[in-house]
Amino acid sequence: MKIIYSILILFFTTQFVFAQSNRFSFEKYGNNEGDTLNYRLLSPDYNTSRKFPLVIFLHGSGERGHDNEAQLKWGVMNFASDQMMLQHPCYVIAPQLPENESWSNFTKPDAENLMMLNSSPSITMKLLIDLIHDFAAKHPIDQSRIYITGLSMGGFGTFDAIERYPNLFAAAVPVCGGGDISKASLIANIPIWMFHGAEDPAVPTKYSLQMTEALFKAGAHPALTIYPETGHFSWLGAYTDPLMFNWLFSQRIK
Repeated sequence: MKIIYSILILFFTTQFVFAQSNRFSFEKYGNNEGDTLNYRLLSPDYNTSRKFPLVIFLHGSGERGHDNEAQLKWGVMNFASDQMMLQHPCYVIAPQLPENESWSNFTKPDAENLMMLNSSPSITMKLLIDLIHDFAAKHPIDQSRIYITGLSMGGFGTFDAIERYPNLFAAAVPVCGGGDISKASLIANIPIWMFHGAEDPAVPTKYSLQMTEALFKAGAHPALTIYPETGHFSWLGAYTDPLMFNWLFSQRIK
């Protein structure tokens, strides 16, 4: 009987996840140079009388590829739950990095775990920013409410994006990521909520601590949540936190 019960639970859980993933359409963006970027798109309930926020979700290194599927593995499908789509209707763009590419373009950390933002964005980041502008021009987007979030490699990409394009984003949620602390003054006006695991073996927690300190010195008021007994999977808490979602969708460029 326990086996049958477990099979039923697995079946209904799988059906639920499948239903949510079906809410993300398969899309591809291309520029005039022939570069392309696969992405999945979550759209809100059709309503021509209003504009909607846009969320950019950047996956981690393990979800790179060309299937336009793997980037839905962690976190982003929480935006597609019934409750979220009712309370916080929005567009969500979840792009997928090709193999061996990166969202960010930082120098490698030095002995003090400090990194520097290189002058040019990665090819994929440039494509992503072009996609955001193109998408916002063609859809009912509230351009004062464009948000960006990402986990692990996507957390680094989140910092890369806001440090290069600080006037584009209304808020950012970097999860177990890091950035160039020397650029803190450029992003001091962007509401930022960081998440990290205290026992993260992959991305040192000090990246978030250093950025928090630098932002406070720059006059910002960032938030930092550190889960005390969590390793690298801090996104499990971040993307199931209703306070984070309520905070995120309340932010706008003034």
